[in-house]
Order: sequence, then C-alpha cells, then structure tokens
Amino acid sequence: MRHDKAALVIEMARRMAASAEGITLDEISREAGVGRRSAERLRDAVLALFPQAEEVSDPPNKRWRIRGGLSAFEQAPTTEELVELNKAAQGLRATGEPGRAAALEGLERKLKSAMRSTTLNRLAPDLEALVRAETIAVQAGPRPSADEAVLTEIRQAILAGQPLGFIYSRPGAEARRRSAAPCGVMFGRANYLVAADRESGRIQTFRLDRMSAVKAEAGTASPPADFDLQVFASQSFGIYQDEIEDVVLRVTPGGAAEARAWRWHPTQTVEEQADGGVVVRFRASGMRELAWHLFSWGDQVGIVAPPRLKAVMKTELEAARRALDRS
Repeated sequence: MRHDKAALVIEMARRMAASAEGITLDEISREAGVGRRSAERLRDAVLALFPQAEEVSDPPNKRWRIRGGLSAFEQAPTTEELVELNKAAQGLRATGEPGRAAALEGLERKLKSAMRSTTLNRLAPDLEALVRAETIAVQAGPRPSADEAVLTEIRQAILAGQPLGFIYSRPGAEARRRSAAPCGVMFGRANYLVAADRESGRIQTFRLDRMSAVKAEAGTASPPADFDLQVFASQSFGIYQDEIEDVVLRVTPGGAAEARAWRWHPTQTVEEQADGGVVVRFRASGMRELAWHLFSWGDQVGIVAPPRLKAVMKTELEAARRALDRS
C-alpha cells in the first residue's frame, strides 16, 4: 500500500478499532506493505495519536486494539478549530458584543465537555500555546454594543414571521415609532436591522443601538419574496444604502501593491496601468462611507468617478478643515 504516513496511521488505527482481538505487528507490516521496523514505528505513531489504544497479550504474539471505535476521535474538534472558536469569542468581546461572545464561549464549553478526557488532555498543551500566541487587533471605530435583549427580540420576530415594533431615535431628528417586517441583521462596525417598512414597503436599515422598546407585534410580516440579505449587503461599500453608482479609483504606483491585495467590494475589478499604478472599478452605494475610507489612503488614490463621490469627499474635507481650525 502506498500512502503518506498520516494516512497509514489513520488506516492502521481503523484496523485496530475494527478488530475485537486486535492486530499484530506482522499484520500491520502486511497491511501497510512495510518492513517490521517501519511497522513498529507505525504502531508507535498510532499509540501516540490514540491514547485509548491498548495492548492485548496473545502469546506468543502481542496485539493492539482501540475499544469503542474511532467515531468519538474523528468527530472531536481539532486544535485549530477550538482556537478559531476561542478567537471569534475574544473578538466579539473586545469589540463590545458580550452577548454574542458568551454564546460562542458556551459552545466552546459544551464541545470540551463532550470530548473524551484523553483527547482533551492531548490537545490541551497545543491549544494553550496557540491561544497565548494569537490575539485580536481591535480597530478604531464605533462599538456596536447593541442591547442583547434587542437582538433577541429581532431574532424571535424573524423566526415567528411577525412584524417588529420599536422606537427609533436619530441625532437631530424626533424619535418615531416604527413598524417593520424584519429581514435580517447586518453585523459590522455598527449593527443594523434590515427591515421592510410596513407603510411604504421600502427596505431600510436601522442601527440597533438607536432602537428602544423593541417588541414583536401581532400578525404576520415577512420579507419580500425576492429579498436576499447577502445581495442587499453587497450593494453598499459599507452599511448605508443609497443610489448604486459606478466607482472608478486610480491608485498611484506607490499604493498599487496594497490596492491589489485589498478587498474593496465584491464586484471589484483591478486594471494594471502602464506607470505601475492600478485602476479599481466596482458598483456600490454608500459614497460617504467610501469617502471616509479613502481618507486612509492619503494621496495614493484619486477619484475618477462618480462626480457625487468627489462632491462628498470635498464636503467631508471641508468639514474636517473647519474642525481643525476650531481646535
């Protein structure tokens, strides 16, 4: 049999698990197509990977078997999977989402409690080392920090197909009672409810931290039949939805390498230029959020289109200049 070592180890472990009396070194040698010394190393690798393997005396031979089969081992999370779950919880907690973090932490505890102690003990040193060696870099920006009770009410209304009533408050505007058919939630730098207004039918976004007195209402309310939350979210550069426009950005040679590796938008194309720069094109709404992002590129990105993005950028620059002058 010609397999790499890892595949051979798993295959021999399956043979040990499938045999009630166990298998001998000679059988390992024949099955794997290797010599006795290699068979011994293969057996030792199985014993190291499966601590539950046991030696069975069968004079003049010795046999090895794994009681209970491999299903528990094969279904157990890997070190990498547990680390990613841990980091996802850390990231949510660091960005002000303790409720969502607690849900993942609870899942992590349940997974570990369901694992065999021998498997968990084997993973523990590597798991601890990776958890200590990796962390989350928290980016500057608004903290989502939505009330977990609000998120719970939204989820329940979505599952029940009920309308959602709430009071929505925005800076500079009078708070209003709204009633909408919830379509979903978008998580990001701020968290938003996506819902169809029950009066106009228009799909709108509502920041969760500006919603209060949130309750599911009597009756039924479903999203439009053709609504797709992922498609809706991908239309905007950020969260805010307005007119979709063709965006064209010219990046200087100095910023081209970063621009090629940057995920601007799901519809993006990147065109190489003779001077070493690139032209980035995509279709999106949310020109204000795009303008904010372009600040971080300094003079490395020029706006070719649309004119509205240029106007928004000019307005934001003038506002920033006025604030700087006041300070």
